[in-house]
Amino acid sequence: MENSTQIFGLRAIMEAIYSGETIEKVFIQKGLKGDLYNELETLLRKENISSTYVPIEKLNRLTNKNHQGAVAQISPVAFHDLEELVLQVMETSKTPLFVLLDQLSDVRNFGAIIRTAECTGVDGIIIQKKGGAPVNGDTIKTSAGAVFKVPICKVDHIKDAMFFLQASGIKVIAATEKTDHTIYDVSFKEPCAIIMGSEGRGINPSVLKLVDDKAKLPLLGEIESLNVSVACGVFLYEALRQRL
Repeated sequence: MENSTQIFGLRAIMEAIYSGETIEKVFIQKGLKGDLYNELETLLRKENISSTYVPIEKLNRLTNKNHQGAVAQISPVAFHDLEELVLQVMETSKTPLFVLLDQLSDVRNFGAIIRTAECTGVDGIIIQKKGGAPVNGDTIKTSAGAVFKVPICKVDHIKDAMFFLQASGIKVIAATEKTDHTIYDVSFKEPCAIIMGSEGRGINPSVLKLVDDKAKLPLLGEIESLNVSVACGVFLYEALRQRL
């Protein structure tokens, strides 16, 4: 974690949250007690901010300052409001294209997807507040700076984002092997959002039930799947090919 992207100290973290700072994650010392700690814990739950309990040695590695048992990671980018972004995109003459990431965990995969999304004209990337990869230095580096060019929305639940997209006339297409249709059988010409799953589990089954269409990549070798960032790239370029 780079010093420029962190806040340390219980009260400093709370003040940052109250002032609207975008907090990615808070590391809290195991066994920490006291009124300030209780206040911070309550605030984190209220604002649905991800936190994890770690040994004090971990915090000492993050900073040599007086951290008081808590260090917060700040996002280097400002996140967009999903409803505002969708309305803004729908008002343009182009056909909307979004990417949803269902708890993708690897920051390098995240960065690679953002880079490809920028190259293929994606209007926005939607991630969940908890359980996904953060936007940090590795994400920025892997994205080659594209993280500052593609709008990213954080939502409480991927399902809620899907419902809103569908209600806005945007079809949700799942990238999954659990279908007979390949990407060449599915139309990406209309407004759509492509949802990619996590590296190990794929798309959550409860999320998969809500999609409008499913598509898979034809695989001729013995390996059963592609890296998620590579697969996303293939999907996005097929969408671009169909729209040209």
